[in-house]
Amino acid sequence: MVTNNIWFVEDINLYKILCPHKFKAYKNSHEFDKYDKNEFIYFTDESASKVYLIDQGKVKIGYYTEEGSEVVKAILSKGEIFGEKTILGEEKHTEFAQAIDKDNSICSISTEELQGLMLKNRPLSIKLYRFIGLRIKKLERRLELLLFKDTRTRVMEFLSELEKDFGTPLLNGNIKIKHPYTQKDMASLLGTSRPSLNIIMNELKEEGFLDFNRNEIIIKK
Repeated sequence: MVTNNIWFVEDINLYKILCPHKFKAYKNSHEFDKYDKNEFIYFTDESASKVYLIDQGKVKIGYYTEEGSEVVKAILSKGEIFGEKTILGEEKHTEFAQAIDKDNSICSISTEELQGLMLKNRPLSIKLYRFIGLRIKKLERRLELLLFKDTRTRVMEFLSELEKDFGTPLLNGNIKIKHPYTQKDMASLLGTSRPSLNIIMNELKEEGFLDFNRNEIIIKK
């Protein structure tokens, strides 16, 4: 069981509970929404009435500044949810959601249906609110890093975050991080360029702090 997967809030499998495709009554009529690469799922200021679950692919969450610069708040992959602020009463999206993989499959549930499930299941309700609180806290911390920290510090903080979310201890004491991000994804999340990120990662490798390849990082202890 993947305990760090956002569909799992403590011991509750949100996908099994929330996705209509998992219920016999809905299975034949429910279809996943398909999105092409770079297609928007919703835009900033668009009416908000659903919570979304990623069945396949990756989704970028972000917004544009008044100057037109893109700020990436999160890149989510299979097993994660987004649009969850509609549960708190958000009527319009304050960010955009964009599919960034070649093939993307998204399951959606209306806010009304989800709130009905929450009324019937108090433990689910409490854990969903807790999840939303943790998600907001995490995003606030990331934006704080983007605004006030230098690029190397942001990379180090991000690696620490990856270690918590995806880290697996090895027999030699090192930590293996098998993550879903491309180098482009990581650069977007850190508000830097791919060349700059690559320079810092190689510096950390030369310093003996880590080793890495395309989708795996080894933190050396």
